[in-house]
Amino acid sequence: MSLKYARFAGATGVRIGTVAVAAFVTQSCSGLQSPLNPGGDLADRIDHLFWIFFAITAVVWLLVIIAMFSGLRRKPPRPDPLALQPDAERRMGVTVASAAGTTAAILIALTLYSFFATRGFGVIPGNALRISVIGNQWWWEVQYQGANPAGQFTTANEIHVPIGRPVSLTLNSRDVIHSFWVPNLAGKMDLIPGRTNILNFTPTRAGIYRGQCAEYCGLQHAHMALLVVVEQPNEFDAWRANELADAPTPSDPEVSRGMAVFTADGCAGCHTIRGTGAGGMLGPDLTHVGRRRTVAAGTLPNSRGNLQAWIADPQGIKPGAKMPRLDLSGPDLQAVTNYIAGLK
Repeated sequence: MSLKYARFAGATGVRIGTVAVAAFVTQSCSGLQSPLNPGGDLADRIDHLFWIFFAITAVVWLLVIIAMFSGLRRKPPRPDPLALQPDAERRMGVTVASAAGTTAAILIALTLYSFFATRGFGVIPGNALRISVIGNQWWWEVQYQGANPAGQFTTANEIHVPIGRPVSLTLNSRDVIHSFWVPNLAGKMDLIPGRTNILNFTPTRAGIYRGQCAEYCGLQHAHMALLVVVEQPNEFDAWRANELADAPTPSDPEVSRGMAVFTADGCAGCHTIRGTGAGGMLGPDLTHVGRRRTVAAGTLPNSRGNLQAWIADPQGIKPGAKMPRLDLSGPDLQAVTNYIAGLK
């Protein structure tokens, strides 16, 4: 390698490293889907682990760059190539051995730190809120467990948890391999057909955190998102009490007509609405869908217009989704939208 080329490569490496660090610092340390903006104990430990690794490797990189430039700037005399140089070879041997020993020590230290930082991830606290999450193409079924069957219920694509209480997620899949990842709260965990995995975390900061399937699972993998809402215990208790209740019985004639259309025109064959004759198990439970923040597993904000568009043409919004187009008439579509939007 020529001296000119080596200097060019070194300068280019410095520029690329500087740009990468600047982009990383400005774009990756905040937001509702960032592992460096922790809102849970596991994410906090992962965050600390990352910064330790980052700091040590940055120092190592800087020392390598300094050594490289120092070597490039030196202009040693040209000795006889056949002459022995025992002192120089001894110094070189000491330098190489020291560098190898330092590298080994750093790797061992980082390995031990990583082990002790993550070894308690699988421990389930006795007072944990137990939730079963089942991956489907392409949405999330969420079942709140409990010793008393009267306290169990099912929802979809949105998980509510109280701040400060341990949460234990039981992860399963009904079709292909999915991966549950809410970066602000915990690391990734796969959902594998025929196997049960456990993910535990304790939320430490209130907020709404976006999750995503992190394992390619088919055509609509990119539109398989969910929200985790971390709220105060009293807010969670109020939300849970509402979720345990059956769907409200409509009193408005137009809404009642929407309920009849929902039951008669095939929707009830796939969806459950507790308190009604709709008991389908193929699609998400819609008992309180009007309170959720998104439609179609995070694809659209939950507004009346988006809800109506989703009912009218789900394949146009999420091609390949299991929900078929029913070709409802205009009045029937309006009535069903009014009914579903009112399920709060």
